[in-house]
Amino acid sequence: MKRLFTLLFLITVSVSCKQETKLEKETTISETPKKEVVLDRSKDFPEDIASIFKAHGGIQAFDQMNTLVFEMTNPEGNEKHVTDLKTRHARIETDKFALGFDGKEAWLEQDSTYFKGNPRFYHNLMFYFYAMPFVLGDDGISYEKTEDLKVNDQSFPGYKISYGDGVGDSPKDNYYLYYDAASHQMKFLGYTVTFFSKEASETISLIEYSDWNDVNGLLLPTTLKWREYKDGTVGDVKSERNFVNASASKEKPSSSLFEKPAVEKKETL
Repeated sequence: MKRLFTLLFLITVSVSCKQETKLEKETTISETPKKEVVLDRSKDFPEDIASIFKAHGGIQAFDQMNTLVFEMTNPEGNEKHVTDLKTRHARIETDKFALGFDGKEAWLEQDSTYFKGNPRFYHNLMFYFYAMPFVLGDDGISYEKTEDLKVNDQSFPGYKISYGDGVGDSPKDNYYLYYDAASHQMKFLGYTVTFFSKEASETISLIEYSDWNDVNGLLLPTTLKWREYKDGTVGDVKSERNFVNASASKEKPSSSLFEKPAVEKKETL
């Protein structure tokens, strides 16, 4: 009889252990990380602006991306730009210098005086031009219908974009987005620069967006052409920038990529 009780006890313990193991496995399987849900913000914008975003792949598709990489061609060596699309931390690399923004400080690393500009001004300058029109979907922006831009015999409808007080480093900047009425693709961008003066400006520079490239579903530029522009008249091309090796990814970049490099201490004798 004792042997029978002992046998029953062992069987009960064995079954109980198996059930606990099974439950543990089931619990582990059920704790699968939830997928990040990205809301569609299309209805948050004027109908024309939403149509422009849609013509370039959609604002929701852009919001799903976490990293944008592109290279700006240069005879002396390309500039590689990497931007965290959620934090807007940035890094620019060339053979002659590295420049970045970690969220607080814009830093510059170089062994020469090749880069003579302002790192804070430059760290996101080309990103803003390249990531158009999507950066015009940022928070704190106002949209106002403006006069059409006339180029030769064609008119391009447009919007004036302005920022709320305290938005970004240059809240007094204004942008003027002009688009093709048929395709709704972006065609020209007018902009003012107030970073240095901190005062509103009436001087408008004009960029023509002439060629496009499909970058993981986003229609982004391959060529930007700066045009002569005065009193509403569009003139000849002054200069241009070309972009290659572009990629947009849902993968989040490492925060260490944007950190200021540590300064090596030199040993003294």
